[in-house]
Amino acid sequence: MTTTDVHKTPNQVATAVRDAALTALIAFGIFLPLVGFQTISNIRNELVLTTRWVLLFSLVAIIGLGRLCYALAIYPALQRRALKPTKTEVPAWRTAVGKRFVPFAIGFTIVYPFIVIATSGFGGALKWVDNFGIQILIYVMLGWGLNIVVGLAGLLDLGYVAFYAVGAYSYALLAKEFGFSFWILLPLAGCLASFWGVLLGFPVLRLRGDYLAIVTLAFGEIIRLILLNWQSLTGGPNGVTGIPRPTLFGIPLSAGDDGLAAMLGIEYSPTHRIVFLFYIILALALLTNWVTIRLRRLPIGRAWEALREDEVACRALGINTTTTKLTAFATGAMFGGFAGAFFATRQGFISPESFTFHESALVLAIVVLGGMGSQLGVALAALAMIGGFELFRGLDQYRMLVFGMAMVLLMIWRPRGLIGHRAPTVFLKHNQAISSDLVKEGHG
Repeated sequence: MTTTDVHKTPNQVATAVRDAALTALIAFGIFLPLVGFQTISNIRNELVLTTRWVLLFSLVAIIGLGRLCYALAIYPALQRRALKPTKTEVPAWRTAVGKRFVPFAIGFTIVYPFIVIATSGFGGALKWVDNFGIQILIYVMLGWGLNIVVGLAGLLDLGYVAFYAVGAYSYALLAKEFGFSFWILLPLAGCLASFWGVLLGFPVLRLRGDYLAIVTLAFGEIIRLILLNWQSLTGGPNGVTGIPRPTLFGIPLSAGDDGLAAMLGIEYSPTHRIVFLFYIILALALLTNWVTIRLRRLPIGRAWEALREDEVACRALGINTTTTKLTAFATGAMFGGFAGAFFATRQGFISPESFTFHESALVLAIVVLGGMGSQLGVALAALAMIGGFELFRGLDQYRMLVFGMAMVLLMIWRPRGLIGHRAPTVFLKHNQAISSDLVKEGHG
């Protein structure tokens, strides 16, 4: 270890201070109109311009000090870490925890509604089972579906919300017009979303990088604008109301005499339907996970991984990249359609405002932060992001700032996500870990 590793030279300190000052100046210019000035209505209902200098300079100081700490401490630590040889052996404790964590997480999720009801009563189930549990599982399912396209096949998709919308509107319109049940329309919604995934796949077969992002983003916006303007079919901005709820073998979970509670001779509670919906989305999420894991071990899954690593080498191996891309888009879209159908029956009302680009960006952030290709990482990222949004719902003004800072720190320390996974599915004779200095991403 050299002397410069322990003590910073004057030039390094001066450079760090200059970068911090420049960063603070840029932050001041950005936040001055956004945070420094605020318009409020006075007693005469007139707009008055006020200032928030304390908040503005506090944010600028935090950003400047953060940049200074990064330049003096974090960046050198990352450089030293990159120079260290990578350990290919996984610690025994990590292997033991990994084997037990997934069964424990599944078991806890299964009994989660009963724990909530036992601790908070039926009144607390509305918040902690519906707004927290069901909401997280929806995004876990969406993240696993997008993980097929982005994490396994390496195709950037910024319009994934379009398949979510196709599934929701397919179920809502067909259920209202023809009276089909949820269990019939659920696979149909997935098939229709998969069909649109194939239609999207054809224009992007030869595209990579920025062009692929632009086309998928445009596709998502086109679907939203169609839903917004085709009022005779979709209801336009008013959306679709009165969407039928799912039943248990044809028995509705309602307060009527033909409801499940009346047949069982128990008192009706709205919590019954919430718990029923919770187990539906849990089963759909587990099905998505199981199918994805099985597909990874099949030739199509190995073709996705080969396409992700190197498309030219993939073609050289004789793999049909056209079919491989289409199957990735179609499979990911199908699970998005399933989630959309469930969203429609859960809400009972849908509108184009529920399927904006923000949803696509949120699902993509879950996949990237969790670790592209990692099923467990996506689930943990969905728990952290969606659960965090729900827990800090009262702090609407600051929660996006906090999560933005957390995402930046995570990208610094874990550039591959919480649980980066790029290990090959198949191997010759025995599985062997690959050192990080042999892959393009470097250490992470």
